Parts: sequence; C-alpha cells; structure tokens
Amino acid sequence: MSVENYNFFLFVVCVLIMCGMMLLGGWLLGQRGVSRGKNIPFESGINSYGDANVRWVIKFYLLGVFFVIFDVESLYLYTWIINIKNIGWFGFFEISLFIFTIFLALFYLLKENVFNWDSCNDDII
Repeated sequence: MSVENYNFFLFVVCVLIMCGMMLLGGWLLGQRGVSRGKNIPFESGINSYGDANVRWVIKFYLLGVFFVIFDVESLYLYTWIINIKNIGWFGFFEISLFIFTIFLALFYLLKENVFNWDSCNDDII
C-alpha cells in the first residue's frame, strides 16, 4: 500500500470513528421520552394549525426554474471572461455559440408567452 493510499485510508477510518462517537454520544446523553409534542414540527414556537398541503400556482415554479437555468449559465460566462486572454479565437467562437443558444432559449420562452402572467390562467399543481 502506498503512502497516499495509507493516508486516505487513515482519514476515512478517523472520520468513521468520529461520526460513530458523535452518534453514540447523542444516544447516551439524549432523552428517550416519547410524547405527542415531539412528533410535530417546530415552527418558531407557534402551534401549527390547518393543513400543510397548500396548492401553489405553477407560474412561481416556472419562474424559479428559469432563474436557476439562466443564473447557472452566467457562471459559465464569468469563467470565460476571466480566461478570455488564454482561450483565443476558438474560445471566442465557442462562447459566441453558447450565448447564441442562450438567446434562442430566451426568445423561445418569450414566443411561448411564459413571462406574460396576465394572459395565463392560474393553473394549480
């Protein structure tokens, strides 16, 4: 076994021992009483009421998904901007194709009236 493998194996063993010690300590020091109040979720000290199954309008989910998609694409653009001197013309054409693809997706969403909330009905999931 090489030194690198030995160090990694030792690290994994130490992590497992540490996790086991924390679980054992929580089990030994924790309370074991069971009551009805322990099974309800804690919400800022306020007693819960009503049903937790609230129906949300789907347009909020769509907005969240579109935000995540376009936000992650901005991370790729940021890394490209940092390395712009190193990647040359080939990288420039690659990122131009990437930006063109982003604009195609955006124009498709605009064409489908996804961002127009006035015209859509309130579809509920």
